[in-house]
Amino acid sequence: MNIKIISLLFSLSALFASCNSRKPVIESFTGFTQGTTYSIVYDNNISIAPQDLKLQVEKILHDFDMSLSVYNDSSVISRINRNEVTVPDSFFVDVFNKSVLISKMTDGAFDITVGPLVRAWGFGPEDHRNFSEEKRDSLLKLVGMDKVSIINGHIVKSVPGVILDVNAIAQGYSVDVVCRYFSSLGLADYLVEIGGEVMAVGTKGDAPWRIGIDKPEDNNMVPGQSLQAIIKISDKAVSTSGNYRKFYVEDGIKYSHTIDPKTGYPAKNRLLSATIIADNCTMADGIATACMVMGREKAIEFVKSHSELSAYFVFSDDEGNFKSWMSDELKKMISEVKE
Repeated sequence: MNIKIISLLFSLSALFASCNSRKPVIESFTGFTQGTTYSIVYDNNISIAPQDLKLQVEKILHDFDMSLSVYNDSSVISRINRNEVTVPDSFFVDVFNKSVLISKMTDGAFDITVGPLVRAWGFGPEDHRNFSEEKRDSLLKLVGMDKVSIINGHIVKSVPGVILDVNAIAQGYSVDVVCRYFSSLGLADYLVEIGGEVMAVGTKGDAPWRIGIDKPEDNNMVPGQSLQAIIKISDKAVSTSGNYRKFYVEDGIKYSHTIDPKTGYPAKNRLLSATIIADNCTMADGIATACMVMGREKAIEFVKSHSELSAYFVFSDDEGNFKSWMSDELKKMISEVKE
């Protein structure tokens, strides 16, 4: 009897060894969504064809766009902004509730009601600047998360002119939505990137995923072309916000797309880019935006007070040189690219 047990244990050990020796089958595909690109890399442990997975991903992203895109006149958020009678879908409700949480965490540095100011500064769907001091004063009366809520499944605005804009969190949230789908399929190792927002689950083979952080130089428009640093992560999200891609210069003054909800002006400070590492991409995306509003000193203080977050900040010194700051736990995970 003991011999049979030993034989059975030996057989099971051989079976597990065989399972564990499976070589990764790395598949990938790319596409376009939300006015940007997306990229998927995964270990095909469930033998699903990339073209089939891509069809499902693009259906999810289409449904997402129909909910949260301010560039789509038929979306749920666009209808809510026009004060039409609209029942928010699950995407909208989820991202709204997460936005409320992040706004409270950051003392209002993150605020999805900043939409009217974003549009006035020329960074909205119309891409036309229509800003003045007088307009700023009137638009600030429309800003504030306390002016909108969800009651009994319906959006309620205390001020009808409130316009919601979730662009500062939507791409990160869409990454999480796709990741939830992948996990439901049984995929164990994958990387989802949408518009530069990334979630890396598991590993790529036996190694952590490697994520590049772009150098925050004006007009560095091609992701990965000029890197500031490379970070190795597993089961974490990475989001970078900066003022080096979305801006314009008028009369010699640079105007960034990151609007400070409290002042009504584009955030002006020496923080050039903020990279946040968190457990999910929604949180990482929203916090990265808030850090750009806070500026270097407040952002560092904020990250240090939240142990669930890590950060890598790039800023300019008095002479205009690039300098960086990183959380202690990142020092073994990140390597800065030397010129």
